[in-house]
Amino acid sequence: MAPRKKHPFDAHAFLESAGLGKRVVAYERSDVIFSQGDPCNSVMYLRSGAIRLSVLSHAGKEAIVATLGPGDFLGEGALAGHPIRLETASATMATTVLVVPKKQMIRLLHSHHALSDRFIAHMLVRNARLEADLVDQLFNSSEKRLARTLLLLARYGKNEKTQRVLPAVSQETLAEMIGTTRSRVNFFLNKFRKLGFIGYDAAGLTGNPYPLTLVVHD
Repeated sequence: MAPRKKHPFDAHAFLESAGLGKRVVAYERSDVIFSQGDPCNSVMYLRSGAIRLSVLSHAGKEAIVATLGPGDFLGEGALAGHPIRLETASATMATTVLVVPKKQMIRLLHSHHALSDRFIAHMLVRNARLEADLVDQLFNSSEKRLARTLLLLARYGKNEKTQRVLPAVSQETLAEMIGTTRSRVNFFLNKFRKLGFIGYDAAGLTGNPYPLTLVVHD
């Protein structure tokens, strides 16, 4: 008798049915989920949509440090004992999040190993992404950084299906994310469009992941 196939842990289904003091909150594009300096008392699970994380320096300069999609966690600093949020989370499209109180999340991580494993995997991927971002900023051209950012927005390489339609992100935001000017972003986007790497239709900006990977690894 063939062994029963083991299905991967579904964090979404588990958190939805775990009987927590949780709540689901919906946000529109540009809504702020939490701001830098807000009390850090919950962890959130991104059910749908897209979120960007940014930090503001004492001089008032904003830097985008991450973009998140369905299946990602945010607000993990609550579990590390941070009393306040260290970044601002903003929706870049219509978004829903599941908010889990800090104490409830700690209890779940201690009592449910599958969720704990899923959460640790998320943190390892996040750390690897931060390291890759640093290398990207130090060594790659702005053209390669833009191509990589577009792939990240398309969720390329994630377990779920790569998105053909990219989240709505302005050229100003893309420029901030890759550390260049809006005019340079506009130049490279036009170049990618002429080469067939990206396109525009009624749904918005669309991407063709494979040729974009060639730009990144050239």
